[in-house]
Amino acid sequence: MPITSLDYAYHQDVKNKTAIFPASKLEAAIAEICATDDKGQVKRNKVLALLRDALQEGHAEVRRRFDKKSSGTMVVRANCFLVDQILKLVFKFVDEELYPVGSRSKGETFTVVAVGGYGRGELAPQSDVDLLFLLPYKSVPRTEQVVEAMLYFLWDLNFKVGHSVRNVKECIRSSLSDLTINTAILEARYLCGDDALYTKLRKTYDRVVRSGHGAEFIEQKLKERSERHKKVGGSRYTLEPNIKEGKGGLRDLHTLFWIAKFIYQVDDISSLVERGIFTRQEVRQFAKAQAFLWSLRCALHYLTNRPEERLSFDVQRDLADWMHYTDHAGTKGVERMMKHYFIVAKEVGGLTRIFCATLEAEHNRRSGFRLPLPFLKRKRSIEKFRLEGDRLTFHKEDSIETNPVEMLRIFHVAQKHDLDIHPAALRKITQSLRLIKRGVRQDEAASRLFLNILTSPKDPEKALRRLNESGVLGRFVPDFGRVVALMQFNMYHHYTVDEHTLFAVGILHQIEKGTLKKEAPIASEVVHKILSRKVLYVAVFLHDIAKGRPGDHSIEGAKIAQRICPRMGLTPEETETVSWLVRYHLTMSETAFSRDIDDPKTIQDFSEIVQSPERLRLLLVLTVADIRAVGPNVWNAWKAALLRDLYWRTEELLSGGLAAEGQERRIQVAWEVLTKELSHWPAQDVAKHLELGTVSYWISTDTETQKRRAELIRKAENDKSYYTSEVRVDTYRQITEVTIYAADHPGLFSRVAGALAVSGASIEGATIHTLKNGMALDSFYIADAQTKAVINDPERLAKLEAAIEQSLTGELKVAKLLKNLPTRLPSRVHKALKVKPRVLIDNKASESYTVLEVNGQDRPGLLYFLTQALTKLGLLVHSARIATYGVRAVDVFYVQSALGDKVSSEQKVKNIQKKLLEVLNA
Repeated sequence: MPITSLDYAYHQDVKNKTAIFPASKLEAAIAEICATDDKGQVKRNKVLALLRDALQEGHAEVRRRFDKKSSGTMVVRANCFLVDQILKLVFKFVDEELYPVGSRSKGETFTVVAVGGYGRGELAPQSDVDLLFLLPYKSVPRTEQVVEAMLYFLWDLNFKVGHSVRNVKECIRSSLSDLTINTAILEARYLCGDDALYTKLRKTYDRVVRSGHGAEFIEQKLKERSERHKKVGGSRYTLEPNIKEGKGGLRDLHTLFWIAKFIYQVDDISSLVERGIFTRQEVRQFAKAQAFLWSLRCALHYLTNRPEERLSFDVQRDLADWMHYTDHAGTKGVERMMKHYFIVAKEVGGLTRIFCATLEAEHNRRSGFRLPLPFLKRKRSIEKFRLEGDRLTFHKEDSIETNPVEMLRIFHVAQKHDLDIHPAALRKITQSLRLIKRGVRQDEAASRLFLNILTSPKDPEKALRRLNESGVLGRFVPDFGRVVALMQFNMYHHYTVDEHTLFAVGILHQIEKGTLKKEAPIASEVVHKILSRKVLYVAVFLHDIAKGRPGDHSIEGAKIAQRICPRMGLTPEETETVSWLVRYHLTMSETAFSRDIDDPKTIQDFSEIVQSPERLRLLLVLTVADIRAVGPNVWNAWKAALLRDLYWRTEELLSGGLAAEGQERRIQVAWEVLTKELSHWPAQDVAKHLELGTVSYWISTDTETQKRRAELIRKAENDKSYYTSEVRVDTYRQITEVTIYAADHPGLFSRVAGALAVSGASIEGATIHTLKNGMALDSFYIADAQTKAVINDPERLAKLEAAIEQSLTGELKVAKLLKNLPTRLPSRVHKALKVKPRVLIDNKASESYTVLEVNGQDRPGLLYFLTQALTKLGLLVHSARIATYGVRAVDVFYVQSALGDKVSSEQKVKNIQKKLLEVLNA
């Protein structure tokens, strides 16, 4: 057979082949075995042992080389070389020694052909060996014996073999009807046997299958690619990407290779330079991306010792260590590795776009494609850009070199007129990114164009995404370039920082258009009262700009905003507001989700940060966009309701409403309104009920809730029940509310939390009131522990109530049952993502309560064990806010000592921290 590009690749990528497989030495050793008088089976066993040792030593040598240099290219080539040599020796031994034949008929010849990745010359450590046993006609007994003997040989050597036995006609017929077989034959490679038969297959395939079927093959391959992407997740920026099948992975590079080989009959991507498909730079980019992905895949196979293709959380950190990624400048080594991966995946997407566009242009030329007559009458240029179909491109080759700002202007014009940008123009832009220097960044026209794109009423997310994919965005705003493809190693953020930011801009656009009125009604209303759209859009774009740097990204981001905004043309006042929004972009969600917004001090402190209704509106909309852009199922009605309540209460305080008045006046108003609602009660019963509530109860609850709870208390008192409960679905918050009226005693919260945990419910929030008659009136807001969905099944709700009552009476053994509960996320994720436990104790956040903030690894029953510890410490829980961010639990408790005051003793504070840390570390 002639020398192929793979032979050249072996020569280039695999040095000192004898150290991997001493072919001559082994061939001589097999010849000695064959020369003995031993029976065939004995000879077979000796040859098998010989080859098994050689294979093991060869694999060990390849692994040693990989550990030394981490070159996946070397591994896949060396593995192919090793398997090639083994197969050739096995074939020769079986064919000549085990089943010798004197005069061989043509029907008894056959060819062993490598197909699939093995045929392509790529064999990862755990990959299958795909073989085609190619026959001239129908199978004959001797051929069947030889093939079977070879397969048993390979299986005994622990090869994972995928094989088929076909003649030439069957191969051609199957190729025409089955894309997978077509692709396998396309990259078939001769190994041993009758080379004339292999040549016949190649020629017949080229004549019958390839010729005239180019467009059909391209369409099928691109459709196959789209379906594959959907199957493994449509985005290339997923948390646990599949490096083989995922978007931007190895299979996308294979698709380019297959199409190139089918259409242009090339064996190497570099040959596409001569045909004008790729530039030399793009070929280097292809080779670099392929080499990185090979290295990553080989390391993954070695690390897991299985054909694993997914970069799951439990292997990412070890993989990063193995590939020598270290922590640097505020970014973890694992995040740096994943950033490298996402950048490569993005580059693969760019290469795919260029390749497909060139194919399309060539196809149009060949087919004599012409635009329909009505279109020819339309303008052939728009705002000094040429129009090709519905795609913009530059009028002149040197447009960019003459004026680099044109790189931004073409995106602006495309956005303005709802047009695509021609791939040739995108390619030109990508090749000219070096021209975006300081002068361009400080150019007023360029800044104006960028702001127009960002604040456009026409889908700014789509335009920004185009800018980002082309590389222009990261060059024009270098600080944004630093967060491109930056992954955060946790289960809370589903996307890279740049993807999250672009999603947030898109969500802001949706809020403004009114398409999220149902999900975010207040944000959709107040967004139109905001005085400066520009400030809001710039703040959303910059809110995470400092991620991956040392220090608090909110504080550092505010500094970056102070530097960037003037360059973008913002006034000092606008710059100050953007910087403030970036600095405090997490404050509203932290306050709503981790503080008791029924506590007046919480609203007072938050109001002092916000200071004006305009900033409150800006912060609300930014917060909603930020949370919704984190990932699917992160935003829910419970969070929406908490943010709405915080917004209304803060607005009321800032505008001098009832919230700004004194406690006595607010309690008086609450009593007057409730008295009207309870007009069907006897007056003495109403008066008696009003005396039961504490100051915090009357201030913190709304009239509807007060009325409902009043009826519950009255029923319990009339029934003389020691325990009464009410379970209802709160449609406003899309949460299930469990209200309990029972004799107050230490550990009540803990017992209820335990009962809910073993019933598969998670507590999202809780309010605890001890009334003046010594009874506890506690409300727990719960959701399904696994799905976070509202619990509304009557049968399940009844079981919940029964479990709570059994827990209060001591019948339910909570601690024992909690051991068998499944975790919300897979155990492998919990093992990979360790959360450092932390307990913060704050005596300034509330006038009457000590605020405990507990951060730690989430697990079933954590709240039960924490509240149990608080009970043993003699602390009374007034309210709680429960939040989970991936595997991190953040539980906040408002507590008092048994005497009803704050915990001020330094020794007591240290003891609380110690006991709660023991729970977190258990």
